[in-house]
Amino acid sequence: MILSDAKIRAEMARGRIIIRPYRADCLGTNSYDVHLGPFLSVYRAGALDARRLNTVREFRIPPSGFVLVPGQLYLGVTEEYTETHGFVPFLEGKSSLGRLGVDIHSTAGKGDEGFCNYWTLEMSVKLPVRIYAGMPVGQLIYFEISGRVDRSYSHKRSAKYRQVSAHPMPSRMHLNFRGRRRTTRTPKPPG
Repeated sequence: MILSDAKIRAEMARGRIIIRPYRADCLGTNSYDVHLGPFLSVYRAGALDARRLNTVREFRIPPSGFVLVPGQLYLGVTEEYTETHGFVPFLEGKSSLGRLGVDIHSTAGKGDEGFCNYWTLEMSVKLPVRIYAGMPVGQLIYFEISGRVDRSYSHKRSAKYRQVSAHPMPSRMHLNFRGRRRTTRTPKPPG
């Protein structure tokens, strides 16, 4: 079940949902609008490697805006810090932004119960589009959980994005390979 505006407000009063800064006019019927933070990052290398830390170049979006171009992945960040306890948050792009050909995430729209951070956005465009810090980019939707949560995201040792940062966080996929031996298997000849 998706939480309604009244239920989101009630859970905020209980401290189970935290949104900072919170603006009452951003609360919709069953979602909360989030905004683009001031920073964007782009990867420095043309070819990325999942086993390695890929470095980024971060910059501040100027007041005149910044033009996103097709074929480039941009990492953005929400202006809002959020915490979600006892619910599963989903971040979806604003339809008005989608109608400009802007995607705000390629695979990571679902958060985990216990996620306490800013949201990194994986932004791409179909056509060149000028964007601005502070503009609405997405909406958070909260789902009820069926059953008990044994270990919240904020308490998982393997959680790679727990360090709170108001800056876009590049992929930490390389941490999945720590301690794993690299093996090359020789295929067995048939017969």
